[in-house]
Amino acid sequence: MNQQQAVTLLCALGNDTRLNVFRYLTRFGPDGVAAKQVAEAIGVAPNSLSFHLKDLKHAGLVTTRRAGREMRYAVDYTATHGLVAYLIEHCCEDAPEGCPPACRPQGQCCSSDANDSK
Repeated sequence: MNQQQAVTLLCALGNDTRLNVFRYLTRFGPDGVAAKQVAEAIGVAPNSLSFHLKDLKHAGLVTTRRAGREMRYAVDYTATHGLVAYLIEHCCEDAPEGCPPACRPQGQCCSSDANDSK
């Protein structure tokens, strides 16, 4: 990921509604959820939600797929992990003692074994 790509993703997340939508979508993993459920859960009108989902999709943070008559939206985890990696790629590189445990990712979706090996 380059700086311009990171800026695009961060700009897409730099809005209260889009950040709420993105965080809500993370609850459902790669299977995603129907737009109607997102709108109801975060209290956004469907037409407004469509605008925000379009921006998140355009930035590359959200994917869509058709499931019957509805569209399902999901987080693009490759892009999301790429952004996080870009943000912390130089973590502790100038620290004489290296990267302490406090700097290591401890995401809820990752097992503690994966974090221990870093």
